[in-house]
Amino acid sequence: MLRVIALRACLPVFLLAGCASTPPSQTEAASEPMPPIAERRKHIVRSPQGDRVDPYYWLRDDEREDPDVLAYLEAENAYTEAQLAPYAELRETIYNEIVARLKSDDASPPTFENGYWYYSRFETGRDYPIIARRKGSMDAPEEVLIDQNARAEGHEFYRLGDYEISPDNRLMAIAEDTVGRRQYSLRIKNLETGQWLDDQVENLNANLVWTNDNRSVLYVEKDPTTLLGKRVRQHRLGTPADGDRLIYEEPDDAFYMGIGRGKSGDFLYIGLYSTEQTEYRYAHAGDDALDFQPVLPREDGHEYEVTDHNGRFVILTNWQAKNFRVMTAPVATSADKSTWAPLIAASDDVLIESVEVFKHHLAVNERRDGLRKIRVMDWTGDNSRTIDADEPTYAASLIGSAEYDWPWMRYDLDTLTNPTTTIDYNLVTGEKRVLKVQPVEGDFDPDAYTSEYIRATARDGTQVPISIVYRKDLREPGKNPLLVYGYGSYGYSMDPYLSVSRLSLLDRGFVFAIAHIRGGQEMGRHWYDHGKLQHKINTFNDFIDVTEHLVAEGYGAPDKVFAAGGSAGGLLVGAVANMRPELYRGIVADVPFVDVVTTMLDESIPLTTNEFDEWGNPKEPEAYKTMLAYSPYDNVAEQDYPAMLITGGLWDSQVQYFEPAKWVARLRHRKTDNNTLLLHMNMDAGHGGKSGRYRRYEEVALEYSFMLAQLDER
Repeated sequence: MLRVIALRACLPVFLLAGCASTPPSQTEAASEPMPPIAERRKHIVRSPQGDRVDPYYWLRDDEREDPDVLAYLEAENAYTEAQLAPYAELRETIYNEIVARLKSDDASPPTFENGYWYYSRFETGRDYPIIARRKGSMDAPEEVLIDQNARAEGHEFYRLGDYEISPDNRLMAIAEDTVGRRQYSLRIKNLETGQWLDDQVENLNANLVWTNDNRSVLYVEKDPTTLLGKRVRQHRLGTPADGDRLIYEEPDDAFYMGIGRGKSGDFLYIGLYSTEQTEYRYAHAGDDALDFQPVLPREDGHEYEVTDHNGRFVILTNWQAKNFRVMTAPVATSADKSTWAPLIAASDDVLIESVEVFKHHLAVNERRDGLRKIRVMDWTGDNSRTIDADEPTYAASLIGSAEYDWPWMRYDLDTLTNPTTTIDYNLVTGEKRVLKVQPVEGDFDPDAYTSEYIRATARDGTQVPISIVYRKDLREPGKNPLLVYGYGSYGYSMDPYLSVSRLSLLDRGFVFAIAHIRGGQEMGRHWYDHGKLQHKINTFNDFIDVTEHLVAEGYGAPDKVFAAGGSAGGLLVGAVANMRPELYRGIVADVPFVDVVTTMLDESIPLTTNEFDEWGNPKEPEAYKTMLAYSPYDNVAEQDYPAMLITGGLWDSQVQYFEPAKWVARLRHRKTDNNTLLLHMNMDAGHGGKSGRYRRYEEVALEYSFMLAQLDER
């Protein structure tokens, strides 16, 4: 199924407390670093529901060039480093532990496509993988397609968004980002000569599609301000980018856009997605006109995904099916739902998440009782088999196969105690082949850890699932430090997996818990619906109730409880910090979405217009009231807060850097405690933090050392 988403010395602007005409001694300055205090400047945020004063609005600089803003962010970073300096050795130890668990020359299992085996591999000590292929057999000579280490040279950040091989296997198109703002550049390489062509197109989405004639590439052009995908264009090799043909333009800013090729190869697709509506358009892959027509025109509340099989569309749809069902439709009459035929029925107890089609079989990822499983069957719907695991909490996840006429289905099996296992499953015989168990170097023993899957009763009686992991020999009921993690937005389910970095906490006695709160989709579509819009408060209440349950059941000491979340999960822990600060010893909020009302009032900010159906439109009175009641930035109070580490990325396109920066500034002004408050702003990256497999663990080590510092552990 095609689905492409997408969802901060005395200075003039702020004062370092303690700055004076007579500087303190070096000993005093070193022992008592003082936090930056941001200047308060009057600014009125206007809306149809009334005005709000935002004294830190000036920290927003869309060009990221204002010297006052940059100086403030650098000062916050310096303060963070100074505060954590006594734990520098611990931080380095944790980093070294994590990277020592990584296999230095790791490689992915190869996948077969159009006559070649493709794989990625790392070389020892290098940050980025090499993409390579071998013709016909893994015994054939290796052909290096792209060395990402070479592409990353000279850049603080590098991400390869997509690489696509032309149908004749002679050319490769890539989308790469060297800033972290997810504005990708298109480059094309001749695989026969090894030379990069002069063709270059800027400001596009990550996904690309070749046309059948091998002469042009389809891409999605972004709006330069909102960064929304707005237009599908066709770039013909050897022609200027400013002459690229317009294929489709989306008029509604509530929709994201993606492109792809169906697995059978017969059709190309444009996918258009808002929070509660989708529309797919298709064109015959061999049609030079590329006249994309709707599979089914968009309808309020109708979400669907589409692929094709044997000349019919295969549609995963929520039409008359809250938890989705699978139907088929003739291509010629797909816009008429009366011609659709059922294939897999809907269920109140099972959420169908995705479909993978093969010539003689199909497979679905489905979620039962919060756990992700796989069901396979033939095209009659008979011979249904379920793939799950003998673990308390797990996730079996389909990995897309490029080959249509292929007997093997590939999937990953994840648990909290065992490394990711990649398995090929024979759709005909049921045979399983373990292709890879993700290596964890060193003395890792999965039997040293145990996982649990329990439930907490929320205040309204709802049973909220929790996945838990800890090291057996370090478990002391009522005494362990406890880290509770959550997300709870967009219908994203938080599946369990073994984290090589998290082992450094478990090996220090931490209990780690994932709160599967409403706003996700673990328990079905209703779980999502009851954690968004006017029901958003359930997300925060669930997290608080889960925390209290875990402490009451002895999973953590009451004075050693931490909370963590990122992006919309940062909104979660930010709201919880305002609501029940006394529950937590410390909070880590990564790239947090915390200025909800102001952001959702500004349609020039990326993601805003697409997310009115997630948070609400604050131009509407009831939505404004609801959002204002929980927005972390708007509800910072004169009260004690736990120790907090807040991170951001200067080039973040999903949560703008100024949200965490403003939040820290307001917290410093209003909070009444002396607990640590730190801002770590990554000046060279975006929403995902630093790039590269080693560098990103520097940030993990910083966060872990922050939590351990609150326990005074070194």
